[in-house]
Amino acid sequence: MIRNRASGPGLRDAPPTTSRPAVARIADDGAVAHRLNVAGGPAARPGTRRGFAETLAGADSAADAERRRGLRRMKVVASSFLLGATMVFLVCTWAQSHGAAPWVGYVRAAAEAGMVGALADWFAVTALFKHPLGIPIPHTAIIKRKKDQLGEGLGDFVRENFMSADVVAMKLRDAQVAFRAGRWLADPAHAERVAAEASTVLRVLVEMLRDEDVQQVLDRMIVKRVAEPQWGPPIGRVLASLLEAGRQEALIQLLADRAFEWSLNAGEVIERVIERDSPSWSPRWVDSLIGDRIHRELMDFTDKVRRNPDHELRRSATKFLFEFAADLQNDAVTIQRAENVKEQIMARDEVTKAAETAWTAAKRILMEAVDDPNSTLRARIADSAVHIGESLRDDPDLQDKVDNWIVRAAQHLVSEYGTEITAVITETIERWDADEASRRIELHVGRDLQFIRINGTVVGALAGLVIYSVAQVLF
Repeated sequence: MIRNRASGPGLRDAPPTTSRPAVARIADDGAVAHRLNVAGGPAARPGTRRGFAETLAGADSAADAERRRGLRRMKVVASSFLLGATMVFLVCTWAQSHGAAPWVGYVRAAAEAGMVGALADWFAVTALFKHPLGIPIPHTAIIKRKKDQLGEGLGDFVRENFMSADVVAMKLRDAQVAFRAGRWLADPAHAERVAAEASTVLRVLVEMLRDEDVQQVLDRMIVKRVAEPQWGPPIGRVLASLLEAGRQEALIQLLADRAFEWSLNAGEVIERVIERDSPSWSPRWVDSLIGDRIHRELMDFTDKVRRNPDHELRRSATKFLFEFAADLQNDAVTIQRAENVKEQIMARDEVTKAAETAWTAAKRILMEAVDDPNSTLRARIADSAVHIGESLRDDPDLQDKVDNWIVRAAQHLVSEYGTEITAVITETIERWDADEASRRIELHVGRDLQFIRINGTVVGALAGLVIYSVAQVLF
């Protein structure tokens, strides 16, 4: 019996994947090893190549330990069949040399053939992973020598059978992704879970953002962009378009109404101004007459402006607005005055700190909303999820549309990147150390292969018994 010499911490540290096919588990192990190596696992010693098993340091060793015990037990069982057949053969040979009964020959023939079958299958199973008895016999240690071809074959198999656009489309349509997703989302409990997960993601994203970076982005995108162009020409164009549409009449009417309302109560103001500015020798009754006359004229004038849409003052105001709109677009002096006003506005603290203030407030509101299970944000996310789920669940046309989107997206990914996806399998297996890969494959599938040795012993014994019996009958 050739015992498994694979040992060491590397082989004991593999993740438990007993429920998956052996080849898939081995491919996953290689992918994990590559990720750990890239992520910066324990550094290899200078001058040595980091082994595949070493890259799995720190993984769960319980599953591999159990596999190793199972492999060892099955090797002992298979070898015991070989040993049993050998012992039976030797005993029968001795018995025949001392004149044993004829039936001993049948047993001897069965044991002899079973021994040969056991040895042949031991050689076949061992030759997959190593050189039998350490002798470099040609075409042995197949997995170690053909590791890269195995990876290529596995990659081709996956690409041809799983990365086909037709296969992907059929599987996705059979899965009814839209209907199942809608049925799941329509459950309020699931919708609340979606809202909670979305809130967690939002919190993580917000915490990942540096306040200074966000403020700089907001400042460049909003504040600086608003300040960069000249304000005069665009304001003038907007004002001109409003004037051409006659929008100024509503504003002028509003001003005229307010002016008339003010004039009704302006008597005391007019009286104070006259008393302040009139000569000291002017009689009081004269000041009163003058004030009353001014008040009446003011009320009459504002009333005429208010009532007459074609009043001269209103035409003058409209003319001024047209001229002002043209000057904002074409007059250098007016444009510069507008720029001066812009600079004064942009220099105010309220504007320079607008990005900081906006982000601080938005962040505070968002964090409070994601942390509060009863917040409006979470409620709206949950309600939206339920609404989307009900639509997907109950609307066959919408289901077809969503399924078609998913199928087209998957087909595009498979068509464009199928080769790159399956290349992960090939490249991962190529990165494996040959000895470690052979040992790991044996660890995963070797236990099942020991049944080949057992079956070889049994089938060989039966075949030998049949052949010996036929020979005795014929000759």
